[in-house]
Parts: sequence; structure tokens; C-alpha cells
Amino acid sequence: MVTEKEIEQIGRTLVDTSQPLKARFRALFTLRNLGGDAAIEWISRGFGDDSALLKHELAYCLGQMQDERAIPVLIEVLRDASHEPMVRHEAGEALGAIGNPKVLDVLKKYSEDPVVEVAETCQLAVKRLEWLREHPAEASSGPYSSVDPAPPSEEVDVEKLRLALLDDSRPLFERYRAMFALRNVGGEAAVLALADGLRCGSALFRHEVAYVLGQMQHEASVPQLTASLEDGAESPMVRHECAEALGSIARASCLSALQAHAQDKERVVRESCEVALDIYDYENGGDFQYPDGLSKL
Repeated sequence: MVTEKEIEQIGRTLVDTSQPLKARFRALFTLRNLGGDAAIEWISRGFGDDSALLKHELAYCLGQMQDERAIPVLIEVLRDASHEPMVRHEAGEALGAIGNPKVLDVLKKYSEDPVVEVAETCQLAVKRLEWLREHPAEASSGPYSSVDPAPPSEEVDVEKLRLALLDDSRPLFERYRAMFALRNVGGEAAVLALADGLRCGSALFRHEVAYVLGQMQHEASVPQLTASLEDGAESPMVRHECAEALGSIARASCLSALQAHAQDKERVVRESCEVALDIYDYENGGDFQYPDGLSKL
């Protein structure tokens, strides 16, 4: 049984700006795993931070917790135009992940936001909630434990899914469905098909492709992820996700790019490399679990 005092100590690490970012991330994911009112309150306090990366992950974790008590703070973040686009985008995605249709009106309003990443995310979240309403018994995303912004397609043919993924004329929701179907099919052919997605679509789309490749942890995607991370003309939102994916894959072939960009001129990229290097160490080390907030008390 976790005590209130223990949650408070972990929460204080999360919001303590003097702590290394990697320690704050581990505290965040500990709170996500613990759940409950107090954990949500501590996570919500973090939105006053000046790190776009941290705030992005706060919103992500609140969505993955699927606790309706997080809805008010996520709506507040989505509405606040002073937050970075990647933060507002993640708040919109989190509202879709929680799955309560009462947020549909808010999501529909911000589906027309002037920031394209926010608009596209809210459009996807609306589609997800409408799909859940029609398919309440089919919400599972397959072999992965994440709550995804779109359900996987029923198609399992890798080439058909690749064509759907790369087809810019298709609605974004359909391309996302192909993306998550490829992830669930797995294997090198699916990885390479997904990696092709790093060269097309919107920044939001490419960001999600990188996230999925990180989930799959297959070394075949390392060259494409590295190329996108090293591309200074690429959106920082995409480059940051490529860095985190390389950290999750955690092979020796990932290390030099992460080390090189730990001093990147874009703050969100260098912070992502810092966190990715910590994940790399975890994947290759002897720690029992990445969210180690309790064990450190």
C-alpha cells in the first residue's frame, strides 16, 4: 500500500526544477503507474514548468491513465494558447484517450484551431470517440498496453497497410489505423513500411510514426530514425520523438546520435536525448523498472 506521504515525495521530485530531467521523468511515470487523485494532482502541477518536453509527457501520462478526473486540467491546457503546440496537441490526444464523450464539443471546437498540430490531433480524437461509441467492445489495441489515438485496422497484409499509411489522399484517421495495424503485425517488413512514413505526411503524422517505431524497439528502424533526428530542417516535434524512440530501441547503433544531439540547439531535442540516454541505460542495465520513484524513497 502506497502512502500519501510517499506519493508526495515522488510528486515533489517531479516538480523540483533543480532535479535532473531524467529523475523527474522517472517520478512522472511512477505517478502514472500509481494513479489516483493525489497522483493526478501532482502531475497537473507540472504544467507550470517551462519545459515543453516535460509538459508533453505530463499530458501523455494523464491520457494513458484514462482517469476522468484529469479532464479539467487537460481542457485547460488545450485551451491555453501560451502552451507550446506539442503540449496542446498532447492534451487533445489525452482527452481522446480517456474516452469520455462529454469532451466532444471541446475537441470539435479545437479541430479548427489555427495551430495545425492541435487541429489534426483534435480531429483524430473526435474520430476516436465516435469510433468507440460505435464499437464499445473493440477498444483493445492488441499486444501493446498503450491507449492509441486510433484503433488498428483489421487489415493484416503489410503491403496493403504500407500503401494506406503512405497515401496522403486518405483521411488521417485511416492512415493512423494502418499505422497501428502495422505495429501490431510486427516484424521487419512492418518496421520498414512504418519507417517510410518518416518521409511523408504532416509533422504530427511523422511524430506518431516515430513513437510507434520506439514501441516496436526493432533495430531495422534505427537508420531512418537517426536520419530524422539529425535533420535540422525537420520539425523539433518529430526530432524529439525520434530521439526517444532511439532510446527505447537501446542498441549500440543508437548511442552516437543521441550523444551528439544532447547539445542540440533545440531545447526539446536535447532534453529528449537526455531522457533517451537514461532509457538506453535502463534498457541495458540492471534496474528493476524504469518508473523507480518508490524504490528511491
